[in-house]
Amino acid sequence: MITFRDNRVMPFTAKQMYDLVADIESYPEFLPWTAAARVRGRHDEGDSVVEVADMVVSFKVFREKFATRVTLTESLYRIVSEYLDGPFKFLISTWGFVEAEGGCEVQYHVEFEFKNKILQKAAGMFFSDAQRQVMNAFETRAKELYS
Repeated sequence: MITFRDNRVMPFTAKQMYDLVADIESYPEFLPWTAAARVRGRHDEGDSVVEVADMVVSFKVFREKFATRVTLTESLYRIVSEYLDGPFKFLISTWGFVEAEGGCEVQYHVEFEFKNKILQKAAGMFFSDAQRQVMNAFETRAKELYS
C-alpha cells in the first residue's frame, strides 16, 4: 500500500479551503492529471452530504476511471473519499481544515493500492512528487480564487 501525508498552513480560512476541495467538478480546471470529474449522486446522511463522484485521471500512457464515495462534513471541515469502483484494490483520502494563526492548517492523507501490480510499481516511483503537486495545485487555485 502507498501512503502520503501533507500538512500545510495556508493563508486562507478553513471554510475557503473546505469549499475548494469539496468542489470536485472543478478539479479538471486546475488539478494535474485530472481529465474529468463529475458528481453523479448526492444525498444527506446525518450532518454530512455524501456524493458519488467519477473521476478520470491521465498520466503519460495511463488513463483510468474510478468512482469514489465522498463524505463532506462541513461542520467539521472534513472530507473523506472512499474507493467504490475502478483500478484500485483500496483507496481512501482524508482532508481536514483547521483554523490556525495566519490562515488554516490543511491536513491531507491518502492511502491506496492498485489491483494491477505494474500500475502499483509505477505509482510508487512518482507518487510522493505527484501528491505534493496536488497540494500545490490546491494552494495555487486558492490564491487565484481568494487573493
